[in-house]
Amino acid sequence: MNPLISAASVIAAGLAVGLASIGPGVGQGTAAGQAVEGIARQPEAEGKIRVGDGIARIYGLDEVMAGELVEFEEGTIGIALNLESNNVGVVLMGDGLMIQEGSSVKATGRIAQIPVSEAYLGRVINALAKPIDGRGEISASESRLIESPAPGIISRRSVYEPLQTGLIAIDSMIPIGRGQRELIIGDRQTGKTAVATDTILNQQGQNVICVYVAIGQKASSVAQVVTTLQERGAMEYTIIVAETADSPATLQYLAPYTGAALAEYFMYRERHTLIIHL
Repeated sequence: MNPLISAASVIAAGLAVGLASIGPGVGQGTAAGQAVEGIARQPEAEGKIRVGDGIARIYGLDEVMAGELVEFEEGTIGIALNLESNNVGVVLMGDGLMIQEGSSVKATGRIAQIPVSEAYLGRVINALAKPIDGRGEISASESRLIESPAPGIISRRSVYEPLQTGLIAIDSMIPIGRGQRELIIGDRQTGKTAVATDTILNQQGQNVICVYVAIGQKASSVAQVVTTLQERGAMEYTIIVAETADSPATLQYLAPYTGAALAEYFMYRERHTLIIHL
């Protein structure tokens, strides 16, 4: 069967929640990832940098690839995103407080990717796929590019199977289908998070993997969601990716990419996937 897939909505300022259901598909993403990872290139010579607000401008670093990891002199890792004629714009995967202007940086020859495995189920991680729940490291033998090409329109099929949210008003009047994305808009404290968590709870026993991405929320709000899912036994099939309000803006930017990469990993393993960006 052809795959069902939908791009996840990224909602800013906590004003809306994106619900996306991703159905099983073939291993196109894995093949694409292997093709990109297979690009052979020696690490680049060092360049000089200017840095501020989580973004670094690197001068003298030629032939760097889009999405390539670069390593700064004091150990911070960044992702090359903006390639210009005389400099490269790099997103820092950290606070970058130890980086000084004029210090050196070198390209690694590797495209940005995260480890993926079944062991991530039930865990709380950050945008770098590192555990933040105090339960130890997560073992993973595979990795996936944080930004993979989506399957073409020919390989997709029409939405035909419903995703039950457990809320009668939604399921009867504005049903959500697997492979569809849905945007929920509302003022603060109107129940958007409750709709999202209720939908996750309703997937119990439905063979659906849930990925909950918390972007810029208060740490207490994320902890409350984790507690609710744990008490109801929903963490067994759920992964939480969290970058709270005190996280650097660059890591908050990467969080939805990490969530999508994890969801696609399960999708290409023939598992239905629900991803929520909040």
